[in-house]
Order: sequence, then C-alpha cells, then structure tokens
Amino acid sequence: MPENPVAHFYDELADDYHLVYADWDASIRRQGDALDGLIGQDNASVLDCSCGIGTQAIGLALRGHRVIGTDLSARAAARAAREAAHRDVTLRTAAADMRRLPFPESRFDTVVCADNSLPHLLAEQDVHAALAEMRRVLRPAGLLLLSTRPYDELLRNRPASTPPQVHQPADGGERTVTFQLWHWHEDGEHYDLEHFQLLPTGGEWRVKVRRTVCWALDRDRLAGLVTDAGFVDHEWRMPHETGFFQPLLVAHAGK
Repeated sequence: MPENPVAHFYDELADDYHLVYADWDASIRRQGDALDGLIGQDNASVLDCSCGIGTQAIGLALRGHRVIGTDLSARAAARAAREAAHRDVTLRTAAADMRRLPFPESRFDTVVCADNSLPHLLAEQDVHAALAEMRRVLRPAGLLLLSTRPYDELLRNRPASTPPQVHQPADGGERTVTFQLWHWHEDGEHYDLEHFQLLPTGGEWRVKVRRTVCWALDRDRLAGLVTDAGFVDHEWRMPHETGFFQPLLVAHAGK
C-alpha cells in the first residue's frame, strides 16, 4: 500500500514536533488542565485519536485520566508513549486511522481530537467516517472534545502565512524558529501548507520543510457534520473561556 501523505508529514515531523512550542512541557500542562476542566470527572477513560507526540494525551494522563493515544503517524505515537514514560505516567499508544478505530463500541468516556487534526481529512465523507467512529467508541452521552484552527476568522482573509514561533530551550541552548506558508486552492476552502523549521547548526541556519494539505472547515459546517454523525448538544467554546489554545467543539454522543 502507498504511504499515506499525512502519516508521512507527521512521521517526518515527529522528532522535531516539540520545537513548535516555546515551552512544550508548559503547553502539556496547560492543555491538559484545560481539557480536564471540560471532562469534569476524575479517572475518565479517554481516547486521544490524534495524539501526535502526546501534548494533550500526556497532559490528561498527568491529571489522572486513563488515556489511550492513537495517531496516523506510527513514529509520533511511539514518541508519545516514550515521553509519557519519561514523565512517569502511563500512556498506551498505537498507529491507527481515526476513520477506522481499533476499539469496541462504547469503550470510552471521552474522545479527544485536537490540534487541527480533523482538517487533514479533505472530503466530507472522510470527515463523516471519522466522526462516526468517534461516536461508535464513546459510551452513551460520552464527551467529544474537538479543536480546529479558528477557521471562521481565517476564511475571511485567507492569510498566506502564520507568525513565527520561537522555541527557547530551558537549558539556554540555541533557539529554533517555526512558521507556515499557506497556499489557498481555488475553492477557497482547502490550502497547501508548507511547514518550515529553522534549526541552528554551526553558526548557520538549517531549514527543514514539510508539506501537507488541510480543509478549512468553518464552525457551522463542522457542527453540522458532528450532528449528522450522531452527536447532540454541541457548542463551541472559545479560548478565552476554556484556556485551550484553539476553539473547541464540545458535544455528547446521542443515546
């Protein structure tokens, strides 16, 4: 089978993913705290179905939840497990496509799909398939926490780039810089993303570039797809309310 281009993008990024954060450990704690506040129960059974290198999953494990992480990138999922062990928490991980989750029905109290992961699915049928799987593995009335970029605002002016993010190592090592260039398609909704990382090497800058494609789903459209997949009581919660860095769609599995 040919390699999935999204899996390839995140396999290539896995070793350097923490460099997109000014302070990754602080982000782990902050995002875990924000999501924990929305879960609203102790010791929940949580699936992070786009766990990456573990930013949200480790944060929730540190808050005492029983977390399993899956990701399309086997390399990212493996690093998430290692990073969790380094922080003395348990995080089981596996490589899996969110459209085909390897779990029985009604397995989890909460499913997390954060950090703009769903927009890597570029067609409505694929988004529906993923959301239907999230609904299937949730217990009745179980909680969905889904975050994307603030696409309602971004679609108004379709920016060509993101601001640079500077990572300063805690040990005082050399800084790295991350930014993205966006190339919008004619449909005005999809965009090619070029992810740049500038890494200092011997007094010079070494540049890594990785490429992928995203679908800028606005809030109303995504909420409609969530409803079609069998979720109820959906609401959008903004960063100023939750402390999470992206807008969060919060919904419950229908009974």
